[in-house]
Amino acid sequence: MLDESNLESIFASPELPKIAEVINSKLAAERKARERFRRELTPSVKAEFIAGEVVMHSPAKAKHLRVTRRLLKLLDTYVHRHGLGEVFSEKALICLTRNDYEPDVVFFGKEKASTFGPDHMEFPAPDFVVEVLSESTASRDRGVKFQDYGQHGIGEYWIVDCDEKTIEQYVLRDNEREYHLAQKLAGGSIGSRVVEGFEIPIAALFDDQANAEALVELCD
Repeated sequence: MLDESNLESIFASPELPKIAEVINSKLAAERKARERFRRELTPSVKAEFIAGEVVMHSPAKAKHLRVTRRLLKLLDTYVHRHGLGEVFSEKALICLTRNDYEPDVVFFGKEKASTFGPDHMEFPAPDFVVEVLSESTASRDRGVKFQDYGQHGIGEYWIVDCDEKTIEQYVLRDNEREYHLAQKLAGGSIGSRVVEGFEIPIAALFDDQANAEALVELCD
């Protein structure tokens, strides 16, 4: 969160015009690099644009793919069954103010989803986002993404740990733009604060049988 008190010394500095010139030059270069990134991005490549840099993703491990698939199956089934909006996985490019991300799972409520045509490729901030941790992404999932998702009003953020088999549920309170940990669970069930009525066992993300049983429950 921006603390304007930290900027007071900069605002008071006679070097402020020069500082602004440097910042504006950097942002202009970033905009050009971002435009090039979007032009050159292909469906076969998973990449993100973060703080002016293109971040390429290595192929995901089986455990990551399985957890993502299980959650996607449950969430997508529930959302479409109840007409709540749209769910995408991994290749949806989320375009925020400065950065472009491809989260593991995202949910858009009906209002936003209704604006997406068949050729839509650049998406706004979703209402709910899930990142499944990996060795190469954990620092970003807990760092720049954690901050950026909150600042853009994404109401709920789950961080899933495949090794610990846990889900951390972060939510925004009132009009705040900084996440608070609602709960960290290794068992029992978790209910979304954004996707109304969506509740699943934690085990359903880490076990095929539990996933199948949860799917049946959601379809009843």
